[in-house]
Amino acid sequence: MYAYIKGELVKCEEEYIVVENNGIGYLINIPFNLSVKLGSVGSDVKVYLYQNVREDEISLFGFATEAEKNIFEMLLTVSGIGPKVAHSICSQIEPDKLAVAVINSDINLLTKVKGLGKKGAERIVVELKDKLKKQGRGSAAVSSSGSGAVLSVINAASDTSIINDAIDALVVLGYKQNTAEETVAQVYNSDMTLERLITASLKSLSKF
Repeated sequence: MYAYIKGELVKCEEEYIVVENNGIGYLINIPFNLSVKLGSVGSDVKVYLYQNVREDEISLFGFATEAEKNIFEMLLTVSGIGPKVAHSICSQIEPDKLAVAVINSDINLLTKVKGLGKKGAERIVVELKDKLKKQGRGSAAVSSSGSGAVLSVINAASDTSIINDAIDALVVLGYKQNTAEETVAQVYNSDMTLERLITASLKSLSKF
C-alpha cells in the first residue's frame, strides 16, 4: 500500500498524470481539476496515493491533499460506491463542502456529481452519519472525553452546535476524534460559519 509519492511531474492529461521517481514513471489516475493543484509539468510534486487492486488490474488513484485521500477512503466504505465514483466525488466537491453536505444531509449537492444518483447520495449521507453514531462521536463524546482546552472553548462558545458539527465533519473526513477536537478548538472564532471553521481546521491539519 502506498501513502504518497514524491517525484517529477512529467505528464499531465485530463484523467491521469505520470510522476517519475528514481527512473520509474508512475501512471496515476487523477482528474485534471485535482492535478492542477500539484504544479506544472517539470516541477517536483507530492501526490497522495490509493492503490486499488482487482483481479485483472492494479491501479493508482492520486490526490493533491491528504484530506482528499481521506474522504476518498471513507467513501469507499459506503455500499455501492467504487473507486471511480468516489474519485469523481472528490474531484468535483471540496472536502470541507462534502463534509458539510453529509452533516446537513444535502442530497442535492451530492447528486450534482457526474455518475452519482440520488440513491447513492442518500446512502453516503446515511452510512457516514451512522459511522459517527456507532463510534459515539458528536457533542456527547466531546463533553465526556474532550481535553480541558477543548471543553473550555466549547463552554465559552455562543453556538456549540457549529463546533460539534465541525468536529463531526473532520471525523467524516477520516481524522481521529481527539485530533478533530483539538484542531477545531485551536482555530475556532466566534464569527466563523461551519464551512469556514472546517476549512480553517483542514488548513491547520495540512501543516503537519
